[in-house]
Amino acid sequence: MKRHARVRFVSAAAVLFAFSVARADAQSAGSSSVTFTKDVAPILQKSCVVCHRLGSIGPMALTSYEEARPWARAIRQKVSAREMPPWYIDRRVGITKFKDDPSLTDREIETIVRWVDTGAPKGNPGDMPATPDFADLGLWHIGKPDMVVTIPKDVVVSAAAPDQWRDFVVDPGLTEDRWLMAVETKPTKGWRVVHHAVTTLVAPEGSGLTTTADLRSALLNEYALGKNADVFPDGSARLIKAGSKINFNLHLHSIGEELPANVE
Repeated sequence: MKRHARVRFVSAAAVLFAFSVARADAQSAGSSSVTFTKDVAPILQKSCVVCHRLGSIGPMALTSYEEARPWARAIRQKVSAREMPPWYIDRRVGITKFKDDPSLTDREIETIVRWVDTGAPKGNPGDMPATPDFADLGLWHIGKPDMVVTIPKDVVVSAAAPDQWRDFVVDPGLTEDRWLMAVETKPTKGWRVVHHAVTTLVAPEGSGLTTTADLRSALLNEYALGKNADVFPDGSARLIKAGSKINFNLHLHSIGEELPANVE
């Protein structure tokens, strides 16, 4: 009788011990689970929502859990393939560290993958970081410019059409040589349909600037969301000859609604 009691006691203790271990493991797993508010939102705010927010160029906003959750699998796929955020630098050669690098680290990618693979939980709302304050898309990063050159007429981009590459040559009316200390190209409207824009100098007639090297040196500035102004170092500037014109080369794409676009 005593022997049976001892066996029952040992068995009960073993079951209790196993239950306690399992419960501790579950609590540990729960405390280390990846959530949107605590782990994923900071990554998106650092590298994604500059484009993926209302009014910006991204096709969907990712500033909240409710916005991001329907796209969880697509986010996993894109970041795992390093297609998003777009940063096509080969990390294995040459310079590997850059200012304002938006690319994700291996650990950040692993965090997003774990979040999706565990059901993409929201987490504690109190862990959600504050939404960043983004500068107005129309803000000049160079400060108030001395001269603004704009395409004279808007380009209407239809709701559904093939991509367009358009060139517009604009005469800024330069009657004397000017030294350029900073230059910036940006849309004035139609941010969502302007994929990128490149501005180049068109040499005045009779200048003799026609070689390939001349054409390469004609680049003024380029715009894509995240690429802003070029500011020359102190003591340096870019010479623009009197009579020069500016060519605006635009890449435009449809987004499902008709929008006017312009660049300055």
